Amino acid sequence: MKDRIVLVTGATRGLGLAIAENFTRGGAKVALNYAHDDVAATSAKERLCALGTVELFKADALSADGVESLVTSVRDKWGEIDTVVLNATPIQHEKTIDAYTDADFESMYRAFVMSPHYLTRAVVPEMKVRQFGRIIHVTSEVFHCGSSPFSAYVAAKGGQIGYMRSTAMELAPHGITVNSVAPGWIPVERHASVAESAKDSYLENVPVGRWGTREEVAEAVRFFAEEHSGFLTGQTLAVNGGRTLL
Repeated sequence: MKDRIVLVTGATRGLGLAIAENFTRGGAKVALNYAHDDVAATSAKERLCALGTVELFKADALSADGVESLVTSVRDKWGEIDTVVLNATPIQHEKTIDAYTDADFESMYRAFVMSPHYLTRAVVPEMKVRQFGRIIHVTSEVFHCGSSPFSAYVAAKGGQIGYMRSTAMELAPHGITVNSVAPGWIPVERHASVAESAKDSYLENVPVGRWGTREEVAEAVRFFAEEHSGFLTGQTLAVNGGRTLL
């Protein structure tokens, strides 16, 4: 990873922070994207600065204008981006079919299909010039499990996986790989208020019998980014303790 320029969206907490830390420890220059929480972002930067080279880039990675600003800022700072981790996510609403609004579905589509498209479109031209690139989507087991009642979220994640597969095919001749890591439920900060009964119910259906860790997800992402992973593209790696085997 030495001298690799890595952009991680949604990088200052949860899975994104663990992914950013993994790349930083590996010697990459890591662009930490975030949208709102300056306090959490500053804390994340202070933590990772002790490990390597990082910088904060505040931008809305879910909008076209935000992505354009973000990519331009990273390029101005360090040069061309060769690795992108698409991790940013809004709140996923848990609603029954009849309770969903058009706006709910549009927000999920914007986050998980349009945002990845904006970022891919922004970085691919220079990756093609260099005949090298790594694009890694953080998706979810929900698409493979058909989790409910999350139909808007699951549908959008399915769209993201479809986009990943199609772009992988298109970009393969240019030395650019596109893959996804699909975590199961990995407890992070935003799950602090989830009822213990819900956690227990989920854990009962994890074949390995324990919770996964954010570090395990980060290792899977790093695997797809490595130089020696160039023959892997269009793949989804489920990091969920075997739940998608059930």
